[in-house]
Parts: sequence; C-alpha cells; structure tokens
Amino acid sequence: MIVMNGFFIAGAIVCAVALLVAVIATAIRRHPDDWALVGAIATEVFLIVYGIAAAIRQAGGKAVAGDPIEFWGYFITALIMPPIAFFWAVSEKSRWSNAVLAASSLVTFVMLFRMEQIWQ
Repeated sequence: MIVMNGFFIAGAIVCAVALLVAVIATAIRRHPDDWALVGAIATEVFLIVYGIAAAIRQAGGKAVAGDPIEFWGYFITALIMPPIAFFWAVSEKSRWSNAVLAASSLVTFVMLFRMEQIWQ
C-alpha cells in the first residue's frame, strides 16, 4: 500500500493538469500552444523539486525502502521525459505533438507512483 504524501499528491495534480490540457489540445487538432507547453515545463520543475527533496530525505536518514538505484533510475528517466516531449512539440507543430506531451505527462505520473512505491 502506498502512503500518499504531499509530494505525491502535488505531482499527481501537476501531471493530471498537464495531461488534461494536452489531451484537449490533441482533440481539437491544434498545434502545441503555450498552455500545452507549460504543462511540460511545470512537470519538469516539479520533478526537479521532487529530486532535491528526495536527496534531502535520503541524506537526512530516511532511506529508500526498496532499491535506491531503481528509485534514482526511475527519477532520471522521469526527469528526461518532459524536456524530450517539449522539444518534440516545439520542433514539430502538429496535433500529434500534443499527444506526445500527453503521453509524457502520463508516463511521468506512472513513474512518480512507482518511485513512491519503491521509497516506501
């Protein structure tokens, strides 16, 4: 069972909003606009803050219950997803770029969920 902490809830909200905006943008067949791109930026900023907090928690003695290498592997993978989606969306101005932004948000949420499972 996962214990939901504030970081997980905040990350879920950021990913959900970014996903919703990107799905709506895909459905109305628009090119990626600022709102869709801001979702990727917000997700990346959240992940940076999450990583700093995780490093502080781990350094403070609150060790990862699972494999720390697995946790940080998930973190690094999640960290590179939003910038890849962002640059894809900026370079290819089509509705499918919005779908890539949506997929990035969804995958980031799944990785965040898995990181919380590993931590606890």
